[in-house]
Amino acid sequence: MKYPFTLAALALSTSTFVQAATLYDENDTQVDIYGRISIGVAGGGPGRDVEGNRIDNDPEFVDVYSRLGFRLSQQINPDLTAFGHLEWRFAGDERTVGQAFRETRQSYLGLASERFGTVMAGNFNSLYFQNVISPFDVYQDRGLLFSSSNIQSRGDSIGYYTPEVNGFTTFVQLKHYSERGLTEQEQSAEGSVTAAQGGIRYQQGPLTLALGAVDNVVRGGGNGKALYGASGAYKFDDQFVARLGIETQADSSEYGGGFDSYGIGGTYTTGPWAFNADYYRVERDNTSSSDAWAAGGYYALTSDFDLFLELADGDAPAMRNSSSNMYWVTGARYLF
Repeated sequence: MKYPFTLAALALSTSTFVQAATLYDENDTQVDIYGRISIGVAGGGPGRDVEGNRIDNDPEFVDVYSRLGFRLSQQINPDLTAFGHLEWRFAGDERTVGQAFRETRQSYLGLASERFGTVMAGNFNSLYFQNVISPFDVYQDRGLLFSSSNIQSRGDSIGYYTPEVNGFTTFVQLKHYSERGLTEQEQSAEGSVTAAQGGIRYQQGPLTLALGAVDNVVRGGGNGKALYGASGAYKFDDQFVARLGIETQADSSEYGGGFDSYGIGGTYTTGPWAFNADYYRVERDNTSSSDAWAAGGYYALTSDFDLFLELADGDAPAMRNSSSNMYWVTGARYLF
């Protein structure tokens, strides 16, 4: 089945899609299933919380974001495809009773057209994240210091991609925070709010460039100021990819939160091995600046089963007096 470019890009935005198996493919309708079971041991990290209280950071068994999902599509005509996506997270490291799936991570539907673009609605990863920040989203656990996939997204959202023209694609998303059904006592101080985000991506050959902005409203955990970001990635050959990124947000007189973050990193693969390394410089408006880094090594025993070790040192100012700042996790994944 032929997918429009934007739909294919959505499908590849999560690495587990690469392992998807087709359950049904007849009469222009396709159903794929994918997922991963990921279990590890994690330790280290801050030995104290932000208030200085000592916390236990001894090693323990952990679930490293196991998930199960379905991708659905139906060809309506040669140019138009209807699609849906449903994905859950579950605890892979322990028995759960009455809560087999602990998070509906994504659940959305949409229409994709090579001529008119792609529109989607529901619960999905931030389009700003998918297009601007995703080159740095290479770690199984910690290591990404730029905005995460849920920034002003995940639920009650609509998004739109324009068709690709000469390597350029633009995107826009609206997230609605409603007060419907709440009493005056239950309503928030901000009231009903709609947060917008958008940007542009250029992809041609080994080069990818992206620029975007997010209305980082208080209702969604922001400081009420716009967040801006830009990134670039270049694939030198089949083994090495380099990346650069920046995010900036003005300070709020009421909520603070102003910062400038800079990131540089790369991924190197050789045979069954892959390695990630990234460095960040974070300059905050109302507190001291800090440096952070992350690194990871991965070994593919088979095309579906791999082993990993990741290290991350956030080096946030509030944590510098803690007994340990470097977090580590090692484990194994089975992809299907």
